[in-house]
Amino acid sequence: FWDFLILFFCLPVVIFNEITKKRLLGDMSCRIVPFMEVSSLGVTTFSLCALGIDRFHAATSPQASTRPIEQCQSIIAKLAVIWVGSMTLSVPEILLWQLAQDASPVSGVASEYCTMKPSAKLPESIYSLVLTYQNARMWWYFGCYFCLPVLFTVSCQLVTRRIRGTDKKSECRGAKHGQCEGHLNCTIIALTVIYGLCTTPENVCNIVVAYMSPDLSKQTLDLLNLINQFFLFFKCSVTPVLLLCLCRPLGQAFMDCCCCCCEGCGPDSSSSESSADSKLKTEMSSSIFFDKPRETPPPLLALGTPC
Repeated sequence: FWDFLILFFCLPVVIFNEITKKRLLGDMSCRIVPFMEVSSLGVTTFSLCALGIDRFHAATSPQASTRPIEQCQSIIAKLAVIWVGSMTLSVPEILLWQLAQDASPVSGVASEYCTMKPSAKLPESIYSLVLTYQNARMWWYFGCYFCLPVLFTVSCQLVTRRIRGTDKKSECRGAKHGQCEGHLNCTIIALTVIYGLCTTPENVCNIVVAYMSPDLSKQTLDLLNLINQFFLFFKCSVTPVLLLCLCRPLGQAFMDCCCCCCEGCGPDSSSSESSADSKLKTEMSSSIFFDKPRETPPPLLALGTPC
């Protein structure tokens, strides 16, 4: 959902600015777009960490095959912590950026752009904190939004594989359950690889610009910033597609929703039987977040009963 927000709001603003040299929504977009982009990195980072912990718990659980289904309230609470934490860490971006204008030396036409410069109207204490964040922003990006998810996921996968290897020797798990665990682990690894590949250019550019900014022209810096943003948009586009393709229950549920909306959900007997059958298959399939075969559902009542 956050990837959709990035593509729906940030991508049109960036494209409009590159075409017209005017900033859509003015100073507000200069503050909201970086805030949403950094929040997207935080949501992905902490989600990958949460999924890594879930895989580790699945591998170390003594009775993984009978692991209970996690309640919806628990999932919503975890997502709330991830979202609120990511947006809280991104608040300095709102105070760091502001709108600026620059006249072209060739045509003389004024163009608008966003500059990383905190406003002097801020209170002195907040102004000093924003300046501290600006000076440490490069290494904060690299450490929190790149090293943390990559190292965390790699560590969890190595520990999980070692535990699974021990379990295979003792034959404590079923073959079907082990295959499901391997499929979910591959999904998390694929998400981490995509995230790492798309955020590497930005971290490299940040380090290069930090030490070579006096030697680079404004046009070069703008081009590097645009490339970094489109890598982020590419990540936001690929991640949901990759997740729907690798996570079969989620992909099937998405296709069912699309087909249901297109067909108008017409109530007929054949569709009722097919929907009941698909519901059974979905309930018996595994989710990307959980690692358990669900309990056998009760037998379906015959159509036309008082219930």
